[in-house]
Formats: sequence, C-alpha cells, structure tokens
Amino acid sequence: MWSDVNLKPLAESKRFKIYRSLNTRMELLPDDRWNYQKLKSGFEGEMFFQSLTDKLQCDCYVLHDLLFELNGTTFQIDSLIIFQDIISLNEVKNFTGDFFYEDGKFYDSNKKERKDPLAQLDRCESMFRQLLEKLGFKFIVVGKVVHVNPEFTLYQAPREVPIIFPTQLNTYMRKLEAAPVALNNKHRKFVEKLLSLHQEENPYSKLPPYAYCQCRKGLTCANCLSFEVSVVGQRCVCVDCGHEEKVESAILRHVEELRLLFPDFKITTNLVFEWCGGGVDKKRVRRILEKKYKRVGVHQWTYYE
Repeated sequence: MWSDVNLKPLAESKRFKIYRSLNTRMELLPDDRWNYQKLKSGFEGEMFFQSLTDKLQCDCYVLHDLLFELNGTTFQIDSLIIFQDIISLNEVKNFTGDFFYEDGKFYDSNKKERKDPLAQLDRCESMFRQLLEKLGFKFIVVGKVVHVNPEFTLYQAPREVPIIFPTQLNTYMRKLEAAPVALNNKHRKFVEKLLSLHQEENPYSKLPPYAYCQCRKGLTCANCLSFEVSVVGQRCVCVDCGHEEKVESAILRHVEELRLLFPDFKITTNLVFEWCGGGVDKKRVRRILEKKYKRVGVHQWTYYE
C-alpha cells in the first residue's frame, strides 16, 4: 500500500495560472474577468475540501481534480475518495450568497438561472459509472454536491437530495472516516489505471486573446500580485503586503511566467529584463539565467532553455 492517502493532490491548472497572470498584467474583458473569478473561487473551494480530506485517518485513497475523456466526451471530478466497496464522488462548490430552486431550476439571488450543481453531479456520476464498467471494476458510487462556503444559503432545496451544506461538513467527514475499509491490490491497480487515464488539461478550454505588447511589465509580488515591489539587496520586498522573496527566486518565477504565457518565445536576458520592468540589473538577470538554465548560442543570439 502507498503510505500517502492523498495520491493526487490538487494543483493549479495551466489555464488558471494563465488567467491569473493575465488578470494581473492586463485589463481583461468583463466575461474573462468573470471566468477568472470562477476559476479562482473554485480552486479555493477545492483547496479547502482537500484540507479536510487530508485529515482522514482511515485506510482510503483520495484523488483530486481528475479529468477524463470517454467516448469523445470530457468530464471532471473534483474529488474521489476510494474505500473498500464504495467510492465517494464529490462535486465541490464554493458559492457565496443566496440561491434557490424553483420549478426544478437553480437560481441566484438576482433570479438569474445558474448551472444546477445537482445536474452536474448526475452527469459526472453517469460518466464515471460508464468508465468503471469499461475498465471492468465494480464499486458503489455515492455522489454528493459539497458546499464549502459558510456564506452560502440555499432555499427551497428539493427533499432527499445529495447535498452537503457547510454546517454539515464535519459530520460528513466523520461519516467518511467510519466507512468500512480493507484496501488491497485491486484498489491499487484501479487507482493506477485512473491516474494513467487522467488528462492534465482540457483540450476544449478557451483562453482570452492576449499579446506580449498588451501585458504590463514589472516585478510582481508572489503573495499579493502587486507591482509595488522593491529590490533591497538580495531580496524583493512588496510595499503593499510586506512579503519578501529572494531576487533569484523572483527572477525564476517570472521566467516561468513568460514560458507559460509565451511558450514560443526564446528566453533571453533582454526579454527577462524587460518583462521584470527593469527592476533587476541586467547583469544580475544574466547571472541567474546562466546559473539555472542551459545556455544556447553565443553573443546576441544567446538564449536559455
């Protein structure tokens, strides 16, 4: 058996990272800002739920943020908890504010119809059961919509629905803790198969249009993303939140941001110097690149990979 219960911890998606960088460095259109806020809120909610599953002491396997494709259709699972005969499938929501059901539809407080989490759960459960059948594994799948935000309120909820409210989270985790467990090699092979089928990125996800010239240049704070960063000796210090970071670490972070946003760009001293807004001396930037990356070419044709 694996020593770590959490076999696939949550990680920031490439799409989320790109949205976050673009939101920091350019003015997103309203729809794109809305998409970013949804991604951010969803990730924070899933991180909170992961913090709860990390505390499970029972013999189970936990996998977060899985993406599968079955018969040409992609589907995502926020969290799977695998027990002896049962799999707990959790659709995690971080909604805030008042919501209600009316005539089988899901609305926010402004009576704007929203995607129904119960319908999302039904679809996810159905796809996952089909995947289990295709793989030849038999488990009882128990799905729940898990609301983690204490500022969420739901009115007129249908009776006998698989919803966990914020006030029920502790009770829910205790019930999971008490589930019968006796994991064996079958469970291990099942998890290995799921991980092998997991896709890192949804090929159908869309990103906002952007270009290098549209992006604001400058050092950003690793903590609060502010541009109010000063270089003091060997450290970058954020004026807004006080966060400190080694200059080398900051430069490497900005290089990775460049590679994320512009994968076709060659990483050069001039490019990194400009991307950081000239906040770090060019010779210092070059020394860090020489130290951490492989140098290719000579003179003005030098770049790093």
